[in-house]
Order: sequence, then C-alpha cells, then structure tokens
Amino acid sequence: MKILHTADWHLGKRLDRFSRLEEQILVMEEIIGIADEEHADLILVAGDLFDNFNPSVEAVELFYKTLKRLSLNGKRPVIAISGNHDSPSLINAPDPLAKECGIILIGHPKAEITLFGTEYFNITKSKEGFIELKIEGIDFPVRILHTPFANEIRLKEYFGENKEEEINKVLSQTWKNLADLFCDDSGVNLLTAHLYMNKRGEEILEEPEGEKPIKIGNADLIFSDSIPEQIQYTALGHLHAFQNIGTKEKPVIYSSSPLCYSFSEAGQTKYVSIIDAEPGKAVSYEKKALKSGRTLVRKTFTSIEDTVQWLGENPNTFIELTLESETFLTADERRLIYQSHTGIVHLIPKVRNLELGENQTHEINLSQDIDILFKDYFKSKNGGQEANEELMNLFNEILNA
Repeated sequence: MKILHTADWHLGKRLDRFSRLEEQILVMEEIIGIADEEHADLILVAGDLFDNFNPSVEAVELFYKTLKRLSLNGKRPVIAISGNHDSPSLINAPDPLAKECGIILIGHPKAEITLFGTEYFNITKSKEGFIELKIEGIDFPVRILHTPFANEIRLKEYFGENKEEEINKVLSQTWKNLADLFCDDSGVNLLTAHLYMNKRGEEILEEPEGEKPIKIGNADLIFSDSIPEQIQYTALGHLHAFQNIGTKEKPVIYSSSPLCYSFSEAGQTKYVSIIDAEPGKAVSYEKKALKSGRTLVRKTFTSIEDTVQWLGENPNTFIELTLESETFLTADERRLIYQSHTGIVHLIPKVRNLELGENQTHEINLSQDIDILFKDYFKSKNGGQEANEELMNLFNEILNA
C-alpha cells in the first residue's frame, strides 16, 4: 500500500503583515495532486493543522475542503491529529460529518475512536490511542498508534505531576502495550504523533523560528527509542524541515511544513513523504518536493542601487533585507526601496560604526540646548555617527507635539 504523510500546514498563518492564504490554497492543491498521482491509499496529517486556536473562516474552509478532496469523497481514509497550535475541541467538533467523508479527526491524546465504516473502509478495532483499518483492495489490516499533542495541563492529566520523569516511560509503555496487543507481522504498523522527538544522545534539533516551543529544557523531549519495534514507519509533526531521526529500515520522519513560514527556513525545500509499506517488511519512502509558494530570502546590501536592482529581478519572494551604509536611510530612499518590491517583510538599516579611541571620554554639559544634547547622545550611541537633518526634524516634531 501507499501512504502520504504531511504535517504542519499552519492554515491561516501570516508572515508579519502578509497573509499566506493564497499560497496555502496552491500548496494544498499540490498535495492533493501528489496524493492522486501516487494513488495513495491512506493520508496522515501529523498536527498543526491551523496556526492558532481560533483560525479564520477562510482557513477553516480551506482545511475542510482539502481533507474532503484528499479523502476522494470517502474512498480514501484521511487521519488528522492535532498539534500544539490546534484547539483539540475544534478539531473534534465536526466528527460526525467528517466520518461521512472518510475523515478521522483526533484532537486529544488517549482518544478512543468509535468504530465506524464507509463503503470503502472500516475501523475494525479501536482502543485509546489506537485504531485498525481494513481498506478496500488491500488484503491486510493497517494499524495506527496515534498521539496528538498534549499541553502542560493535559500532560499532567495523562501522565501525572512528575511528567518530566514519566513522559518517556509512560509513552514508551503505552505504545508498547498497544503494539504487543495489536501489531503483528500480518498487517502494516504505523505511529503518528505531534511531539518533539529526537535520537537519544544526538544534538538537539532546533524548533522553527516563531514556533510555539514544545521542548522546555528537556522536560518534553521524547526519545525515538520509545517507539515499539513493531512500528514500521513513524509520521511526526512539529519540526518544519524534512528529516529522518530513525533508521533506513524503520524511518521516523518529520515530513516538513508545506511552505517556508519563517526566515529561519529560508532556502529550505518543502516535502511530503510517500511511503510504500507491506506487512513484515521494511518500508521504503520517497520525499516529494513541493513547489508552491513564495521563496523566503535573507539578503544584505551595501548600496541602494544594488538593492533596487535585485528587488526588481526577484519579484516572487518575501525578503528580510539588511542595508549596510555609512548614514541612516532617508525617507526618499526608504520609499524607493518599498516601491521596488511588494514582499519586503523586514527592512533593517545597519549603520557602520565609526571607530572610537579606546580611552576617549566625553564630558556632558547639561546646560546646553536640548538639540545639542540629543545630537551628543545619538552620536555616543551610534559609534560617532551624526544625526542627520531628517532625524533632527523628527526629534523636534516630537518635542513640540
């Protein structure tokens, strides 16, 4: 069978003042196209479906339309779990309607899914944190251990006050019990979770810039050796770069976000994972690159002319732009830069500091005119750089307001 694994959609996310919804519509269309072209039998969406607990109407509409199309109107099972950006109650809310379309939404850890079936597949077994599917045309069952994100309150509810010590032990034991009970070599055995997971003893993986952190110290760090040996593929969400923290034989995959969502992700290619699986054998997987969305770029320039030229040659980008110069940008220069491009997210002027003598001191005469005092203060804080006329006019405007 073939499985498509995706995660971290963050529908409704903005980049500073810029909406990403149009790009998200395009990349959802691309993911649907890949699922259809690959003839995927099952879709796994590993959390962070939305960017916040109260997504916009447009984001919610895109979510439901995407899942419905991924499910081929009920022919193909889609399993989506909540992440740390999602409201579990919102994810669970449309459950009866979702089931009619072959969509299984799981908001809470230890959720037990009610047995149900469609014309094309059936949930044949269900327990807290586990379901087994029988899909039409596939002559073996698919077993899925599922662990949505649990916040601090839910962690204490499920794992007790000593969750820092217990979470790895409890998860490991819970997963092992389920795997021992249900996961033999007669079916395909999967785990999907939205967790901060890493190999024991490996360098700590960086969480995405601007992402709500899961890992506080090492309290919520889950080690990949907690995964039961029966599990053939683990579908993770949370980290936005594609990576395998497992082995070639038993992959533990972060599939990546579908778009670059912060400038720490600038230059990353985004993917979905396509898995070939059958009972009792090592899976194989292929990462399929996603091409939709504007590129995120961090650039530094030392002249206005070079800046404007590059901006004109690279229109389909979001830019964090640093401009190094000897003087502060004038209003006209800022206007020229912003008129040259519609995707400047941050403009960071960087004035080169003038070198000061090591023993240079400056005695301040507080009886001087306030303009002189401000110029002295500005010069001391900016490496000897003089305040220009435009800045002084602004200072006086504020002073006399």
